[in-house]
Amino acid sequence: MELSWIVIGGLIALSILLERATNRKRRKRKGRNKQRTAPPKVKATLSPSTEVRQDATILQTPLQELSGFEFERLLALYFRDQGYKVEETGVGGNDGGVDLVLVDRRGERTAVQAKRYADHNKVPVQTVRELVGAKRNHNCVLTLLITTSDLTEPAKKEAEQFHVDYWHGGIVERKLAAWGKYQPRKQKQSVVRNEVAATREVICKCGQPMVIRKNKQGMPFYGCSKFPNCRHTQSI
Repeated sequence: MELSWIVIGGLIALSILLERATNRKRRKRKGRNKQRTAPPKVKATLSPSTEVRQDATILQTPLQELSGFEFERLLALYFRDQGYKVEETGVGGNDGGVDLVLVDRRGERTAVQAKRYADHNKVPVQTVRELVGAKRNHNCVLTLLITTSDLTEPAKKEAEQFHVDYWHGGIVERKLAAWGKYQPRKQKQSVVRNEVAATREVICKCGQPMVIRKNKQGMPFYGCSKFPNCRHTQSI
């Protein structure tokens, strides 16, 4: 009788040992499968659109030829020379509505959103709202929106309502010119010649003054002011 209990106990112990051994093998197989299927680590890189040229180049480039990131960098250089500590939060494109944070000598913080737009492309009201909402994320009290163009009328009303200061293109150009360090290269000579020609009075062969018009391709030409009675044209 005692012998039978010893045999039964031995069998139970053997089954426990076999089960443990089987579990270990399963865990090892799972570990190997994870290593095989784990995706390779990819080095994070910035998008090419976030690349900016050297500061010296930016200071010689016209506003319309700067990228959005280069315009932000130009403003950062400007405000540092005005005595502000500047935090460039917009690098990489994930600005969350704030491109720069200006800190004055008293420690007062201003959230800045910069928009390098063409003259016909105005800043929408949504941009103003994003700036107002995002300033709290950077512990800012004041807000400033800077654009090379202008704001839409709804955006201007929103800016006034929430006390958002803004600089349109004319103010930006005046401040950069007064700064002195920003000296963009001159426009191409052909463009200058066209501007001079545009200011010169041209008389049509019928004796009437000619005015500047544009063809379907957008190219300017002189047309008689008495059109359609006189259809004479002249190239600029």
